[in-house]
Amino acid sequence: MDTNQLAEKILKEVGGEENVQSLVHCATRLRFKLKDRTIVDKNAVESIPGVVTVMESAGQFQVVIGNTVPEVYEAIGNISNLTGDQTSSDNSSNENETIFGKFVDMISSLFTPLLGVMAGAGILKGLLSIATTTKLIIPETSTYIILSAIADSLFYFLPVLLAITAARKFKANVFVAVTIAGALVYPTIIGLAEPGVSADFFGIPVVMVKYTSTVIPIILSIYVMSILEKFLNKRLHQSIKNFITPMILLVVVVPLTLMIFGPFGVYVGNAIADVLITVINFNPIIAGALIAASWQILVMFGLHWGIVPVMMNNIATMGKDPLKPSVAISVFAQAGAVLGVMLKTKNKEFKALSASAVVTALFGITEPAVYGVTLRLKRPFIIGVISAAVGGGIAGYAGSMGYAAGPSSILMIPAFYGPTGEGFVGFLIGIAVAFVLAAVLTYFIGFEDIPETTTGTNEVSTAKTATHVGVKSEMISSPLTGDIVPLENINDKAFASGTLGQGLAISPTKGEVVSPVNGTVTMAFATGHAVGLTSENGAEVLIHIGLDTVQLDGKHFELKVTQGQTVKAGDPLVVFDIEAIKAAGFDVTTPVIITNTANYEDVVVSDQAQVDTSDRLITLL
Repeated sequence: MDTNQLAEKILKEVGGEENVQSLVHCATRLRFKLKDRTIVDKNAVESIPGVVTVMESAGQFQVVIGNTVPEVYEAIGNISNLTGDQTSSDNSSNENETIFGKFVDMISSLFTPLLGVMAGAGILKGLLSIATTTKLIIPETSTYIILSAIADSLFYFLPVLLAITAARKFKANVFVAVTIAGALVYPTIIGLAEPGVSADFFGIPVVMVKYTSTVIPIILSIYVMSILEKFLNKRLHQSIKNFITPMILLVVVVPLTLMIFGPFGVYVGNAIADVLITVINFNPIIAGALIAASWQILVMFGLHWGIVPVMMNNIATMGKDPLKPSVAISVFAQAGAVLGVMLKTKNKEFKALSASAVVTALFGITEPAVYGVTLRLKRPFIIGVISAAVGGGIAGYAGSMGYAAGPSSILMIPAFYGPTGEGFVGFLIGIAVAFVLAAVLTYFIGFEDIPETTTGTNEVSTAKTATHVGVKSEMISSPLTGDIVPLENINDKAFASGTLGQGLAISPTKGEVVSPVNGTVTMAFATGHAVGLTSENGAEVLIHIGLDTVQLDGKHFELKVTQGQTVKAGDPLVVFDIEAIKAAGFDVTTPVIITNTANYEDVVVSDQAQVDTSDRLITLL
């Protein structure tokens, strides 16, 4: 299929020009923003000859093409108006998105930025519980008071943090939102919620509740605030709206929250907690098993975000949550299944990938384990689900609880130790059983192993016997100074899977890219985030500085070469600002890929931990 046919087919399968909100491209992929994702068949796009794979990330439908993506992008421009300036707003809503889909997207947006600090605070809370139980720290001491304040502050002021994320999600004034949340946890307001204290607002009775650690009330408040803010800004004159709008929002939303949204949210949260506890108490073993068995399946479809608020609310209202132990056990079960794969597989490179996935899963990141190993092999994933059910049943029987929010990982284990330690031993047994059972069953039941000719996570043979005429063996030096990162460990499916070619990634410590070969610059993006070269011996090298950095639109990059320019090894290609790119929220890990991998019998990568620009990085044979 030629470039024009490929462009025409892709555009048709994504719903045509009328379904495309915007289109840009980077070094290897077309990045579509679609108006209606539901009418697009991802599998149909992936099956188009010339399409390597399809990814969905950062709200973009990304069609991975490879080195010819500029030609395909240009061809799409020839048959549409998509490659010029886009007039559609990237923030326009998707009218065809389901209500549940919008809910999941909202919850994800609200809680994801808080997961890291939640994990840190949760670990500290668990360690403090263990320390006080074992008498290492006395609760009356100032040391305990300080550490307890550190651990509890996030949860105490959770409405304030959620006000920030909610304001960003609902496109409202962040500072007004925080002020509203601050009013809810203001000491005198909290005092009005004490038993025997009555309250009213201009004679209207107010049912006061405590809003510290709550979730639902502040989300409702900021949502209503965002609607009212837009209404006021459209109607108030420019000269007064900057201070009149905030005043009206504060005076209206805070009392409404105290009288309506707050009590409603708290009562709903308490009702959910009561129903959940009733169901779990009816048969805790079955409940624990079902939650553990279903969690990874829910994660695959992004549906787990619908349960996150329930767990958060349980911790806020009861100080503990019965779901989290089963959720954590499901993570350890998948890690155990990957360990079984690692021990069983005969493929050395797949063994290394599995070993890495075990470690990342134990630290709470299951995507490499699930998508790269267990789900790909199918049987280990099923074994992991079954093992999780067994471990979840044990935790349910023991009455295990989670006492702090945060991602499930080996570091979060202390967060399952409560004031009395009840159920903690059962939780540890559940983890151990799920992990070991999954590893043992995977090893002895087995799976269809990955052939030795398949490397990394790429399911297509690299056709090692198809060495092309005119392509010679050569050594590719490192274009960067930094730490080597195995390609399968980077957070980008297209590169990590090996579908774009074999190679390595580098976490740079110096912001300069130099040519790794004598050759010609075949691709030089104006944004400076990626450069492609063809060596004198025929090797095609792609250097992609950072992940998703095309979104910076050239900011923090300075391109030193032009397309078609002849370069020598060591010549500067790009200068970039590492710290500025990181501060903008982007990963600077840089894949260095041999895009014509199939032309070589073998691609041997460096086994060093760090490299300089003069060191060997890749040997092509």
